[in-house]
Amino acid sequence: MEVRKTTCGDFLDALAAKSSTPGGGGASALAGAVGTALCTMVGQFTLGKKKYAAAEPEVRALMDRAEGLRKRLLALADADAAAFAPLSAAYAIPRDNPERDAVMERCLRDAAAVPLEILRLSGEALELHREMLDKGSALLVSDVGTGAALCWGALQGAALNVKVNARSMAARDYAAALEQETDALLTRYRPVAEEIYQTVLRRCG
Repeated sequence: MEVRKTTCGDFLDALAAKSSTPGGGGASALAGAVGTALCTMVGQFTLGKKKYAAAEPEVRALMDRAEGLRKRLLALADADAAAFAPLSAAYAIPRDNPERDAVMERCLRDAAAVPLEILRLSGEALELHREMLDKGSALLVSDVGTGAALCWGALQGAALNVKVNARSMAARDYAAALEQETDALLTRYRPVAEEIYQTVLRRCG
């Protein structure tokens, strides 16, 4: 399934089916892409407004960055499924096969790499929402908040997918490095997400 070319309904049907793909990683990537699209939408309604004329160059730059992230996140929804398929097959290799451990380790690393990238990009998207909150149209403040909430959810979901793969790795130093980066990104972006959400709540009140 190529997510970019399928309908939302078809993707959700596939997500709900008794199948490993798409799964949590793909859902996280899609959530991040949806959240990032809202950042661009807010920019669209800001451009051309006299009140925000001074900020227009910065808003355009934010929109360009958001669109780049949105496309990359959408592609990662497919990449996550593609990375999981070999891992699923590796689990079926008989335990007495001498090649099993090496194949498993390689597949686990590949399967962890995609959600780690989703995590990183979703964090970048949160930063864009924080900037758009200050520079975008005040009429769309709730859309900024919604977009940020989706990106934070994407980041958290991706973190779980990194950790579940790292847990099974034989190379514990490599796994520990993945987990440390994941924890560091969660720590870095949690206050950003909370700041945006609380700011939007105050402005909506």
